[in-house]
Amino acid sequence: MAVLWWLWHIPLTVVVALLLMAHGAPSDPAQGKKVLAEKVSQLMDWTKKNRVIRMNDTMFYHFVLEPPRNYSMIVMFTALHELRQCVMCKHAAEEFHILANSWQHSSKFTNRIFFAMVDYDQSPEVFRTIQVVSVPNFLHFSAKREFTSDDIYHLEGRGIIAEQMAKWVGERTNVNIRISQPTNDGGLFTLGTILALTGGLVSLLKSEFIFNKTLWAVLGLSFVTVMTSGQMWAHIKGASFAQRDPRTGHMHYIHRASYSQFVAETCIIALFNMCVFLGMVLLDKAATSRMNVVKRKMVCLIGICLVVIFFSWLLSLLRFKLRGYPYRFLMD
Repeated sequence: MAVLWWLWHIPLTVVVALLLMAHGAPSDPAQGKKVLAEKVSQLMDWTKKNRVIRMNDTMFYHFVLEPPRNYSMIVMFTALHELRQCVMCKHAAEEFHILANSWQHSSKFTNRIFFAMVDYDQSPEVFRTIQVVSVPNFLHFSAKREFTSDDIYHLEGRGIIAEQMAKWVGERTNVNIRISQPTNDGGLFTLGTILALTGGLVSLLKSEFIFNKTLWAVLGLSFVTVMTSGQMWAHIKGASFAQRDPRTGHMHYIHRASYSQFVAETCIIALFNMCVFLGMVLLDKAATSRMNVVKRKMVCLIGICLVVIFFSWLLSLLRFKLRGYPYRFLMD
């Protein structure tokens, strides 16, 4: 795999280096300074509106390849059209926007770095010129040195994570970007409201309810269920409830990628976990209660069925999302 990576990146490095050399510096220094000032001013205006600048063919040639340029450009090459069904492209775009937003809101923000995106369906000529053959891909265009293989982001080794991208940008530009993950204010407000109402309700209850072990056990179990289902992750990431397949029209409630999750999916996982918990409670009830033998056997049988069936479905869901997951139980 590493050999194939280098076989592709060596010609890409050569092509980009030749393109940058082909665009020589302007002969008139005064005119070059004027053009540079106009470029930087235009890029700053676009950055204020959109952290990641969407570029077409003309914009890419003018602002990225053509001198003069005293700034670095971090360019993401992608294919985000729904018909492309590039799940990794969507995830990479989210992380890339997090990186750009973190730089925009940083106290060290300057016009030294700009972030741009080129989509294949909007600018195929750029892909052919640069010879980018896979997406998503990230390239760094520096104004101070020649293009090298280190200016190509290594997805296989680093992964598509904003923190790793920031580390790579720091290595190439000597600018450290501290990543700030987005928060869902609506979800936090809802959580705060629930906690406030719960606190008010508890204060009104009698002391025997406050020290009721069963009450706190249920509350603790509910909290664990919400957290293990990924509900907080869905609120923070602002995930959609579900997604419709544009080709078939079918609604998908479980995300196929292991690094993403729908809101409906978190509810399904929470339901599975609660059924497993309920099965364990019934098994405990059957073992410790003073019911007659027939009822205890029925309760025990129901508990076993709940644990076995829903735990098996949890493992099946993991196998569906994570290819190669080795564990299964009863069902595939």
